[in-house]
Amino acid sequence: MLRIRLIEETIAERYSESKMRCPTHLCIGQEAVSAAVGMVLRTDDFVVSTHRAHGHYLAKGGDLKKMIAEIYGKVTGCTAGKGGSMHLVDKAVGFMGSTSIVGGTIPLGVGLGLSIKLKGTAQVSCVFFGDGTTEEGVFYESINFAALKKLPVLFVCENNLYSVYSPLRVRQPESRDTCRMVEAMGVPAEHGNGNNAVEVFNKVERAVKKIRQGSGPHFFELDTYRWREHCGPNFDNDLGYRTEEEYLAWKKKDPVKLLELQLMDQGVINAEDIAEIKRNIQQEIDRAFDFAEKSPFPESEAAFTGLYR
Repeated sequence: MLRIRLIEETIAERYSESKMRCPTHLCIGQEAVSAAVGMVLRTDDFVVSTHRAHGHYLAKGGDLKKMIAEIYGKVTGCTAGKGGSMHLVDKAVGFMGSTSIVGGTIPLGVGLGLSIKLKGTAQVSCVFFGDGTTEEGVFYESINFAALKKLPVLFVCENNLYSVYSPLRVRQPESRDTCRMVEAMGVPAEHGNGNNAVEVFNKVERAVKKIRQGSGPHFFELDTYRWREHCGPNFDNDLGYRTEEEYLAWKKKDPVKLLELQLMDQGVINAEDIAEIKRNIQQEIDRAFDFAEKSPFPESEAAFTGLYR
C-alpha cells in the first residue's frame, strides 16, 4: 500500500512538469484493495482493470520502470509508449490490460476465465471495476455468463461512491444492494471495508481458494474513497460535488495509516522501520523516473504498427 501511495504521490508532484502528456487517474486513498488482492493472486493468474489501474498493475507485480516510462510515452513503457496511464499491459505478470472504457474489460476478464476452464488449470481471472460499472449492461451479462458456465472469475468492485462527479444517490435507487442483485443471479457476493487491508486479504483469500477448487465466480463490493480529482493530480473539493466534511471523514480511514498503527501497536514495526521503508521505496521511484526520462520516444514509424482493422 505504501509503495503504491508514494509512487502516485510522486506522479502527482511531477505531473506539472508537462512530461507526462496523458490523463492520469490516481488511486490515492484506495490502495488497500489493490495491495490485498494482489497478495492473494499468483503470477499466472489474470487481471484486467480500468482507467484507474496503477495500483492494480503494481500489486500484480508490474514493472515500475515500465509503468512510469509508459506514462512518459517512451518506447520502454509496458505498451511501448502507445497506451499511457490508462492502457497498461504486462502479460509477463498476468496483467492482461486496462482501459478507459467503463466496463470494457469485464467481458474480457470473463473470457479469460473461460480460457482457464477450457485448459483445466487452477488459475483465476480477476476483474477490477468501479461502482459506476455496475450500472452498465455488460456487467450483468458477464455475471450471468460466469455463473452459467461456473467460471473461475473474481469480480472486485471498488465502490468509491462517485462516478466522476456523480454520487450514488443520483445514479442508483437508495434501496439498491448490488451484492443481493449479484447473488440473485447465482454468484456468491460479499460486502467489505475496502480500507481495511487485512479484512480484504482474508475475505479474498478464502474466496480465491474456493474458486481454484471449482466453485465458480465470486463477487466483492469493497467500500473505499479516492482523495484526489477523478482525473489528474490535484485535489478538487472546491468543485462542490463532495463536502470537505466527507473528505476529512474518509481521510481518517486512510488504509496506509490504519495498518501502520495496527502493526506498531502489535510491535511488528516501529517509526524507524517505516521511515526506512519509505526511503527505500523513494529510491526505487527516483530510479524509475530517471529511467523514463532517459528512455527514447518511439520512432514515428511505430505509429503504424500493432494496428487492427
